[in-house]
Amino acid sequence: MGRQDINRSGEMEVFVSVVERGGFSAAATVRRMTPSAVSKLVARLETRLGARLVNRSTRRLQLTPEGCAFYERSIAILADITEAEHQASTGEQASGRIRINTSGSFGNHLLAPLVPAFMALHPAVTLDISHTDRIVDLMEERADVAIRAGPLKNSSLIARKLGATGKIIVASPDYLSRHGKPRTTADLRRHCRIGFSYARAIEGWPLRDDGETVMIPITPGVQVGDGEAMRHLALSGAGLARLATFAVRADIDAGRLVPVLEEANPGDLEEFYALYVGQGGPLPARVRALLDFLVSHVHF
Repeated sequence: MGRQDINRSGEMEVFVSVVERGGFSAAATVRRMTPSAVSKLVARLETRLGARLVNRSTRRLQLTPEGCAFYERSIAILADITEAEHQASTGEQASGRIRINTSGSFGNHLLAPLVPAFMALHPAVTLDISHTDRIVDLMEERADVAIRAGPLKNSSLIARKLGATGKIIVASPDYLSRHGKPRTTADLRRHCRIGFSYARAIEGWPLRDDGETVMIPITPGVQVGDGEAMRHLALSGAGLARLATFAVRADIDAGRLVPVLEEANPGDLEEFYALYVGQGGPLPARVRALLDFLVSHVHF
């Protein structure tokens, strides 16, 4: 069978049914196929992709990591197809309010500069932007899109990756003139390290020491609830801060902040995602327009 003869969207629809219905038999009922036909279709899909998507050795269907990734992308692609067909048939344009929840750092340094261009493309859209670093319930907050960093927990949310940023330890010239510049990871013990006041996926600063990455625990003299507040504290000379590179790039270029212990930077990256609630139906045109715009215009 040639590549042009493969019904990729049809395969995705069947695979999504298998995942959401919890097995081949239940998916077969929904798709009006036989269980054998569904099983063979998934097997052909795995062969073509060169990856196992489903573990069949357990009583309950279990997705492999590759299967989870393929399921999430399939959901997004099928939603795109549905939305494209809907817009083509109705001529729907992006309009109405979009509620966006994001961190202060991302909102100020990456999102805000893009707002004029997005509004010029979609003049019938209005934006309602709120800033918080804490994890929010999109349904409870009535947000259409949340932009968050770090590992994603299993949930009903669908994620579109926006990119990744490095991390860097910085301090103000004033702070370093008063306390000295740390030369080794051990020197950090005598410095004020500004920390976050909420639980993080990684508690501490990963740094290279003698060829190995070690986790430096943070016992901060100052704690804050968001990255932008941490940046301002660093600018004021309150201590050292480890922040996203994009949030402090302009400060470093202007000499307001100075990189510290860059030779010990492990080069770890923090991934950012646009999250939205997936309910099986097509997304509103306004939300789809925003997601597509962010994916193509956000640059770290």
